[in-house]
Amino acid sequence: MPTYIYETIPNDPNQEPRRFEVTQRMSDDALEFDPSSGEKVKKIITGGFGVVGNVLRRSTVVNKASAAATACGCATGRPHKHHHHGGGHRHTSACRH
Repeated sequence: MPTYIYETIPNDPNQEPRRFEVTQRMSDDALEFDPSSGEKVKKIITGGFGVVGNVLRRSTVVNKASAAATACGCATGRPHKHHHHGGGHRHTSACRH
């Protein structure tokens, strides 16, 4: 069963709201009152999956002079050396400089 976060809605504006967790079935109704104090409560929505899927779009602008722009971490167009076992410079599919 999921755990939900609720926050009290104090009657006194000078009083801080209190957050608490309740384990409930998804089919259960949301709480309206704090079981311990009787104050009204609201459900707090948190978390989520964030960004899901392919985040680079064709309209995404990439600064190719940035080291973060290539899979190997080097900036394109700048002199550099790669140090791999066996020597030499090996390109990855994204390292085309």
